[in-house]
Amino acid sequence: MYTPKHFVETRVEALHGLIRAYPFATLVTRAADGLTANHLPFELVGEVLHGHVARGNELAQLDGAEVLLVFQGPDGYISPNWYPSKHETGREVPTWNYAVVHVHGRLRVIDDAAWLRRLLETLTDHHEAGQPQPWKISDAPEDHIEKSLRAIVGLEVAVDRIEGKFKLSQNHPARNRAGVVAGLRERDGDGDVELAALMTQQEEPKP
Repeated sequence: MYTPKHFVETRVEALHGLIRAYPFATLVTRAADGLTANHLPFELVGEVLHGHVARGNELAQLDGAEVLLVFQGPDGYISPNWYPSKHETGREVPTWNYAVVHVHGRLRVIDDAAWLRRLLETLTDHHEAGQPQPWKISDAPEDHIEKSLRAIVGLEVAVDRIEGKFKLSQNHPARNRAGVVAGLRERDGDGDVELAALMTQQEEPKP
């Protein structure tokens, strides 16, 4: 991934934080007929990522394959009109701000009903937590759960290498960055508030 020095993010807490906040990943690997991309959620457990796919998915046959997982955070178009410097010199152009994390590792395919059930319980407990009446695995009939578990396999990716690119106007002076945050909040489109919040976090002093 092309990453100018302004945009390199190496803090583990920031990288893991983006994965937890945006767990839906693009998983890229090389199959017999070339590159393939699949899209699925992962749960980060320490330095390991857990997920699952249908048995019919080609990933179920790729145990040991080298994989790249791309986690995409908030992103958005940045207007040069938001830069105070643009109104003084005119020497600014549009851009796009975003945050991504790339995880490199090897795929482990897990065919274990007990492991899968624990994973599904973890995923549903996590993502149902905000519901008025959270759904649980045990809400479904046991025979339906067993049938569903037979139809899937687990995926595990140990993190061999992780890299982050947080392109958040760090190459601009503070007043331009403040202008972008204000512009995003005023526009308030899809993901704009989240992008502004991430930019604001980036401004906070590093420990």
